[in-house]
Amino acid sequence: MVQLHPQLLTTRSFIDRYGDTPEYELVDGELINLEPTGGHEQVSGFIGRKLNVAIENRDDPYLIPYRCLIKILGTETAFRPDIIVLDRPQLAREPLWEREPVICRGTSVKLAIEVVSTNWQNDYARKTEDYALFGIPEYWIVDYLGLGGRDYIGTPKQPTLTLCILEGDRYRKQILQGRDRLESPAFPTLDISVDRIFAAGGSTS
Repeated sequence: MVQLHPQLLTTRSFIDRYGDTPEYELVDGELINLEPTGGHEQVSGFIGRKLNVAIENRDDPYLIPYRCLIKILGTETAFRPDIIVLDRPQLAREPLWEREPVICRGTSVKLAIEVVSTNWQNDYARKTEDYALFGIPEYWIVDYLGLGGRDYIGTPKQPTLTLCILEGDRYRKQILQGRDRLESPAFPTLDISVDRIFAAGGSTS
């Protein structure tokens, strides 16, 4: 995670200048370079393929956009999840969607996924809190390299998927490691162990 400019940006200026640039997001007015690696993109691509197959098989009214921002109202923050699953019928209520791929309402989101890289603190702390308050019902933190702090993934540190399910305005968290199977409320027919997800990035532990 790299802060590129000392000056603060508004959400509007960030969207105008960097909305089509997938490497950047905005946190409290600071321009952040997400610095994705090859392994990070391999994991994201693997998950995206699995979810698209599940959507096709169930004929769910879901959409996984290539580029999408979550605008946190009342702040100068615009997150760019690695994967976001949208509820297509809800998009008609989105005030910006017809002009640009920006989500302003939590009810439009079925699932958000962050694949952890060097900015793991944001994924485990800041985004967990903001996504819950935004009303996203399900959030995955995919730490395929086991980078997160021990308070989040335990000791010894190892590849971990944290499944966050919204209860009220907080997430109930389930730690999945090794051959644990992922049971997603948004994708009940998805049948996969988390070690297969981690292996997509080159980690088989």
